[in-house]
Amino acid sequence: MIAVIHAHPYPRRSRACRALVEAIAPIPGLEVRTLYDLYPDFDIDVTAEQEALARAQLIVWLHPFYWYSVPGMLKHWFDKVLERGWAYGAGGHALAGKYCLWVPTVGGDEDTYADGNTNLRPFARYVEPVEQTARYCRMKWEEPFVVFGAQAKPDAALVADAARLRARIDAFAAARGWAADGTGADGIPTPRTSDATAARDRAAAVAASGVAASDEPEAGAGLS
Repeated sequence: MIAVIHAHPYPRRSRACRALVEAIAPIPGLEVRTLYDLYPDFDIDVTAEQEALARAQLIVWLHPFYWYSVPGMLKHWFDKVLERGWAYGAGGHALAGKYCLWVPTVGGDEDTYADGNTNLRPFARYVEPVEQTARYCRMKWEEPFVVFGAQAKPDAALVADAARLRARIDAFAAARGWAADGTGADGIPTPRTSDATAARDRAAAVAASGVAASDEPEAGAGLS
């Protein structure tokens, strides 16, 4: 029913994204696919990803905001999974009519995204490429859920943000008659799997990389 495409290069060292994922993972009918755990070698199983999207009615792209865009793995996922003839182009109707919710965690405060300020342009300008990706696949674009100031936010504030996201998805599902037991309005069960972070343990690889929290650029949203 709901597919969450989670793309954080260091999911176990994340704060904001982790809080959001932990809040929504228990929702019945929701499947979290943590891309960097599933595909540490970037060799994406296109069939598995397309099958997950085909099952879903709502697709959530959840990730830290890196250099005014998405992390490299998610861009690679777009390139491989959203194929011509499947997601767009002649015969590409697989995602038509599905809902898309973008959930980026942004290191800077919202007021830094203004004309003449640190990031020069309003944040809405950076929404456009992601929104167009969804619309080009004929998905229904929902108002993004953006967590600003993610790097410096206290844990309690992140928990509150996560609760708001959980409430929004719960309300979205309820408004469309998606039952709490994970079935749709037609009574057909929707599969649910646990957070895909359990699929692979990358702790050793992260430790071996030698990348410390302070080494990541603020514009890349740090460990949010």
